[in-house]
Amino acid sequence: MRGAVTSWQMRLYAGAVTTYRIGEAAELLGVSVDTVRRWIDAGRLGAARDEHGHRTVAGADLAAFARSLADDPDEGTRRSSARNRLRGIVTAITRDQVMAQVDIQAGPFRVVSLMSREAVDALGLEVGSPAVAVIKSTTVVVER
Repeated sequence: MRGAVTSWQMRLYAGAVTTYRIGEAAELLGVSVDTVRRWIDAGRLGAARDEHGHRTVAGADLAAFARSLADDPDEGTRRSSARNRLRGIVTAITRDQVMAQVDIQAGPFRVVSLMSREAVDALGLEVGSPAVAVIKSTTVVVER
């Protein structure tokens, strides 16, 4: 078994997914519950109250909002055809004369990239630097 089945997955299996609770929406968007609450409070994401008074987001509205996030990335984010971007912190760098290994911790994920030593130096990467691992097919590109 791969892990516990969440309540939204149970509703999906039952064919009745039309709304998401705040925590479920946060999980699907990859953000905190507080971030989703702020978006709702600011009017960026529509929500209603269920019979228990909990805020819920319609599935179609959540999907549209998720698409809008991809269409309007954070300021300073480079545009790229690569969609898999993991922001994290550099936790280790191993260099030799030509190549380097850069370890990035992106949330619960450890990403390892092999690149030229020259690229590490040009990016100014060091342990503790913020970095974004951009994954395209089998290649991991590191940006700063």
